[in-house]
Amino acid sequence: AELKKASKRLTCHKRYKIQKKIREHHRKVRKEAKKRGRKKPKKDPGVPSAAPFKEELLREAEQRKQRLEELKQKQKLNRQKEHEKKRKLEAKKNAAQITEKAEGKGSSGKSKAKTNKLLDKNSKKSFCRELKKVIEASDVVLEVLDARDPMGCRCPQLEQAVTCSGGDKKLLLVLNKIDLVPKENLEKWLNYLKKEFPTVAFKSATLMKDKTMPEQFTKRRARVDLSRTTECFGSKCLLKLLQEHGKAQNKAIQVGVVGFPNVGKSSIINSLKGVRACNVGLARGVTKSMQIVHIDKQTKMLDSPSIIADPSNSALALALRSIIDTEESGSADVLEGVDAILNHCSKQQVMMHYSIPDFRNTEEFLTLLAQKRGMLKKGGVPDIENIAKLLLCDWTGAKISYHSQPPGSQRPPPYLTEDKIAEMQECFNLKNLEEENNNTVQALKYPSPASSIIFQSAGMANGTIEENKVIEVASEWENLETSKEGKEEEEEDFTESDDDQDDVEEEEKDVKEVNQALALVSLTRHFLFSESEHSNSLSFSLDKTADEDDAYDFNTDYV
Repeated sequence: AELKKASKRLTCHKRYKIQKKIREHHRKVRKEAKKRGRKKPKKDPGVPSAAPFKEELLREAEQRKQRLEELKQKQKLNRQKEHEKKRKLEAKKNAAQITEKAEGKGSSGKSKAKTNKLLDKNSKKSFCRELKKVIEASDVVLEVLDARDPMGCRCPQLEQAVTCSGGDKKLLLVLNKIDLVPKENLEKWLNYLKKEFPTVAFKSATLMKDKTMPEQFTKRRARVDLSRTTECFGSKCLLKLLQEHGKAQNKAIQVGVVGFPNVGKSSIINSLKGVRACNVGLARGVTKSMQIVHIDKQTKMLDSPSIIADPSNSALALALRSIIDTEESGSADVLEGVDAILNHCSKQQVMMHYSIPDFRNTEEFLTLLAQKRGMLKKGGVPDIENIAKLLLCDWTGAKISYHSQPPGSQRPPPYLTEDKIAEMQECFNLKNLEEENNNTVQALKYPSPASSIIFQSAGMANGTIEENKVIEVASEWENLETSKEGKEEEEEDFTESDDDQDDVEEEEKDVKEVNQALALVSLTRHFLFSESEHSNSLSFSLDKTADEDDAYDFNTDYV
């Protein structure tokens, strides 16, 4: 039988009481308003008749009103169009679902294949596949390193694959984001890296004009100093090197740009081209497939997806170099990453940079930072998860200035023999490269060593290049499908055993009631009788010994 809705009818006594209370409240409000004194709203005086150009001003006001009304009407029409589109899409979806149900399992299999294809673009295996394509197709491979932690951006698996590939394939190191590191530190790193591979100092342009979008000038954009942000350093040096190599080979060369996420691969291509040809963003893994950009007749740039960090890496390497987006990753992973970063930095410098008082652990640091930046949830609770994600973005992006020291002794990896180093440095004019690097170093402004945070590097980060070695995490779509199938099978099994479960539950309830009664008896005995009497008395417990039953538990002190 269906339950009827509760009646809203009240007794007269109750209704009159409510009305009386409302009258009293209104009376109280009026009294308070009298005490304060009412302030009449000021009327718009309008344009005085003595004012010059009165008619023109009135016309302008009317025109503004008309424009506003037109805008509102346009917005209404747009909304209506959007609603219509949504309705049509929903109708199509519903029709597709009905046809799928009618067709049966065959159609469901096809839809699964489609979803798998869509998911495959974002999978780690596809990233590896595209990266391998770039390495195989390119004559020169540019390994992009973040100047703040160059050793942490180097991938031994990639370097080994390029050096041991055979042929005339060359590897160049591009030290990007040099403006975020003190000058002395940059010079040390250039001296260290040039002994292994030819190294180019580079500062990519941060703001580029998009060739697909028309030029728009607004008040906000007028304030931005485009001359500073679009300026690029080291591009001439890099282009000159590549052109010289192309002339030596007597052919048009393809240059592959590879590296870990957020080191600035796409921005280097954009700054060489002078136009925003590749998509750039703070999110990790923006580039998902190989992209060809023609710089001139002799050089083609191949943009590649990021190298996937191996799970065997340290927590610090995974926090800064992993391809997983911070928005999708779990809160525990993000907090672990922040903890690893803070442990590898000078605590005092971090406090000075964020202007935060002393903290005991990572959670306290994040709460203080969230309170300072106003990132709070309901009830003023600090939003630790979002502030941790924001902090990771700052450290991988170009916001924070930090630097790591190069190793004390030069120990090249085992795959880099003296012959291999000489082979990689062939066909490149190293003297000209050194001069050009010195010019770029002199041209830039750098942060002072005191303002830059000292950072302890975790060393080279291992990456997975081969598709077979990638451990793919099961996608949410697959889990949902398997769970649905499992549920359908479980429902059939449980329908038979429902009656048995009811009997078992009733028996359990009876046992619980008996145990509670016995517990109360034992408590009363504890208060009434002495310890000597307790030893002679019988124990009322079914499963426990006499010693366990006599012990008074303060957690079960019922009133």
